[in-house]
Amino acid sequence: MKIITIIGARPQIIKAAAISRAIRNKFAQQIKEVIVHTGQHYDENMSEVFFDELQIPRPDYNLNVGSGNHGQQTARMLEGIEEIILKEKPNAVLVYGDTNSTVAGGLAASKLLIPLIHIEAGLRSFNKSMPEEINRIACDHMSTLLFSPTLQGLENLKREGFKTETQPPYTIDSPKVYHCGDIMFDNSLYFSELADKKTILKELNLSPGFVLATIHRNANTDDADRLTSIFEALSEIARTNNIQVVLPLHPRTKKMMEVNLSSELRSEIEHNPLIKIIPPVSFLDVIALEKNAGMVVTDSGGVQKESFFFKKPCLILRPETEWIEIVQNGNAILCDADKNKILNSFRLLSGKTDFSYPELFGDGKAAEFICSEIIRHIP
Repeated sequence: MKIITIIGARPQIIKAAAISRAIRNKFAQQIKEVIVHTGQHYDENMSEVFFDELQIPRPDYNLNVGSGNHGQQTARMLEGIEEIILKEKPNAVLVYGDTNSTVAGGLAASKLLIPLIHIEAGLRSFNKSMPEEINRIACDHMSTLLFSPTLQGLENLKREGFKTETQPPYTIDSPKVYHCGDIMFDNSLYFSELADKKTILKELNLSPGFVLATIHRNANTDDADRLTSIFEALSEIARTNNIQVVLPLHPRTKKMMEVNLSSELRSEIEHNPLIKIIPPVSFLDVIALEKNAGMVVTDSGGVQKESFFFKKPCLILRPETEWIEIVQNGNAILCDADKNKILNSFRLLSGKTDFSYPELFGDGKAAEFICSEIIRHIP
C-alpha cells in the first residue's frame, strides 16, 4: 500500500515523525510512505540536524510554495499536490491538523477520488474567524478515515452528523471515525529521553521551577492592547514572585514587540534579570524546558498539551481552546490576554496541589493503531 503524507509546517513534520516511526518499526512490509512538504512555512531551523536529531525521514517532494495570501498559497499547493497524486497513484492521502497544507491535501485527494485520512480530526475552537477552524472542518468532511485524539473531538464529529456505527467499506460518504489518542503524546514519550540529554538549562543558568512562556498567535502579537497586557502580566509575575520567566521568542513576536509595546515596557522587560528572552529553540530543547518548568504560559495549542503530558499547570493566552479537557480537569485556565486574569490564575495554580493527570490522550501507541486501521480499511 502507498500513502502520500502531506506536511507544510514544522509542527506537522514533528507530528508525522510518529507515523513514519511506526511504519519503519512495525509496518514497513505493508505501507510505503511518500512524504510531500508543501513548503508552507520556511523555517531556518529545518536543517540536517533537525531531521537527524528527531530521526525524521526527509520529504520525497518539496513544493516550495512559501508564504502568501490564503487563496494564493492554497491554490499553489493544490496544483502541486494534484500533480504528485497523479504521478504516484497512492491508495490514500494522509493529512494532519488544520493548516492550509491540510485543506489543500484534502481538496486534491477528494477531487481525484482518493481516500483521505485526517489525523487530529474533530478538534474545534468554535471560532470560525480562525482560518484553522475552517480548514479543519472542511478537511473532516472530505475524509474517509478520521482519527480524533480525544473523546471531545469524537463528540464534536457526532454533533456534525458523523455516525460512529458505520460499517466497511468506508468512503467519503460513509466515513469511519475513531478515538485513537494523540500522536504527539506518542512523540513526547519517545522524545522525552532524548531531551534529557540536552544542556539548555545549564546554558541558560536555569534552575527547575521557572515559568516557560510562548507567544506567537497573530491575535496576540498584532494587537497592542493584548500584547501589552500579556507582557505587563509576565513582568509582574517575575517581579512579585522572584521567579524566572523564560521566553523563547518567535520572530513575529519579536518584531511586533517593537511596534506594539511602549518603550517603557520594552525597557522594563529587557532590563529585568528575571526575564530571559532567548531565540527560538529546537523541539527537544522545548521539551527539556517544559519538563523543568514550574508553570507554562502559552497561546500555542501544542504547548498546552505538552504541559499536560509533562504534568505542568498551564495558563492559556486565548479565549478558547481545542483542548478543553485540560481546562475541565483543572490543569489549565483560559486567561485570554487579560492581565488581571493572568495574574489571578497564576496565583490560583501556584497554590493548587490536587492536580490529576488522567489518560486523556491515549496510551502512547496512537500511531501504531492508526497504521493498523489504515491497513485494514484502505483498499
